[in-house]
Amino acid sequence: MITLESISKVFHPGTVNENLAMDNVSLKVNPGDFITIVGSNGAGKTTLFNLISGSLFPSTGKVSIHDKDMTRIPEYRRAKFIGRIFQDPTLGTAANMSLEDNMVICSKKGFKGIKMSLNASKRKFFQEELKPLEMGLENRLKDNVGLLSGGQRQALTLLMTVLSRPDLLLLDEHTAALDPRNAQIVLDLTQQFITDYNLTAMMITHNMKHAIDYGNRLLMMDKGHIILDVSGEEKKRLTVDALVKKFHEIKKEEYATDEDLLVT
Repeated sequence: MITLESISKVFHPGTVNENLAMDNVSLKVNPGDFITIVGSNGAGKTTLFNLISGSLFPSTGKVSIHDKDMTRIPEYRRAKFIGRIFQDPTLGTAANMSLEDNMVICSKKGFKGIKMSLNASKRKFFQEELKPLEMGLENRLKDNVGLLSGGQRQALTLLMTVLSRPDLLLLDEHTAALDPRNAQIVLDLTQQFITDYNLTAMMITHNMKHAIDYGNRLLMMDKGHIILDVSGEEKKRLTVDALVKKFHEIKKEEYATDEDLLVT
């Protein structure tokens, strides 16, 4: 589905601030993959997402989606294939618009070729889709989204993104700004939606246990490289300690600690 071929990204080239953020990275994302991505700050995780989504272009290399060269195709044109959810819960919805109006806009993207209008049938559909969130949002269709909590907005963003039927779902630390209870709710919904809708997804997380527990494939990044790519039974057997040990074996140095080693 997604292929990166020898991708490098240099910021501020030829200046004293030159920074090689991505160094000759190649990666294939297969249909149905749910890939978790770990790495300390500055490892290149968000840069990887920016290159896939088109918010950045590589300095060298090629990005393909469905075997089509998308290397220089801008983000707004890739949005028909890619849904992205950010850490900030306020980025995925329009605060000054009602919940139902937000969902109508989302539906226009998901139901290609069909003119969407807000009517009783569509409101009923929205209510049925919102009920599984178990947040009471099905009874708040006319409320402005700005009145919702951070957890409610992120769950809504997740649902809206899924309903738009993206070929690839990018989850950029999408639970990091939430309290533990809401973070777990959103993670559980993420797993449910990916399974129910047979989505292909990539999820950046600082929580190594989450990286191990979720998905079928795990990438570890460091200093602009993918230094570990495990899947299947090998991933299932991983523990946090084993993952840190693998980092030590590969890099011959200590892994950055703090929140990267959270296990709850």
